[in-house]
Amino acid sequence: MAASSMLEYVKREIFESDYVILKPTDVEEILSIFMESDLNIKVTMLDPWYNKGVGGLRDDYIPYIVGLLKKAAKISPHVFLWGFPEIVAHFVERIPEPLSLKSWLTWYYKNNPSVIRGWRSAQMACLHLTRPDAVLYPEHFLNEKQLQKKSEGKLRFMPGPPSVIESSLLCGFVGKQEQTGHPSQKPEKVFEVLYKMTTKPGDIVLDPMCGSGTTGAVGIKIGFKSILNDYNEDYVRITENRLKTIKAIEIEQPIQKMFQFNE
Repeated sequence: MAASSMLEYVKREIFESDYVILKPTDVEEILSIFMESDLNIKVTMLDPWYNKGVGGLRDDYIPYIVGLLKKAAKISPHVFLWGFPEIVAHFVERIPEPLSLKSWLTWYYKNNPSVIRGWRSAQMACLHLTRPDAVLYPEHFLNEKQLQKKSEGKLRFMPGPPSVIESSLLCGFVGKQEQTGHPSQKPEKVFEVLYKMTTKPGDIVLDPMCGSGTTGAVGIKIGFKSILNDYNEDYVRITENRLKTIKAIEIEQPIQKMFQFNE
């Protein structure tokens, strides 16, 4: 699909649906295409594969990821970059302008079944990078009492979420209903916090390495729209099946929005 045709397709579909799934395309090509788009994309999620392919086997991994960040910076005011701490640490001093580091986020889990001798991994890191025009929504985390105080002008400060998100790995019987078979699937709970902080209903998110489609699943539940792509055809099929199932459930029994968004 030509770039212009893809953008026209996305523009047409995104305003009529909760998500658009693209034909499997290389992430660099996808980012280049959306750099030229006038869509008001709020967040770009970069969650590269860590162990093969685009992961540690590339000799040019660091400049490759920096190149993706440069493109993402022209697409959206918020960019998330995932990886193991020893991987993302390389990029803290290599953040391309106009992005800057807003926060180092940690996903903490205790149920890693690894049999490797030595230290057992219990965390993954996510760099939250922002442009100067980025908007945060800490009010999305307020409880009813705090919201009432805010409406009355009596809320003294706006507490946001902690930078450490605790959620078990989706393995074994943990999160069985959420599991898709994707080897590095992240829990919806983890992505929910990120998107709750950076989007409001109707906003658009681009996930060019969507894996199992967790971005799309969370978008359906809390109200933002997702543009999804993965170079792996099997993962695209996983995403399609997962989101169709969620939508079918929503039609039969409308999903109660998991977060109360307030302007």
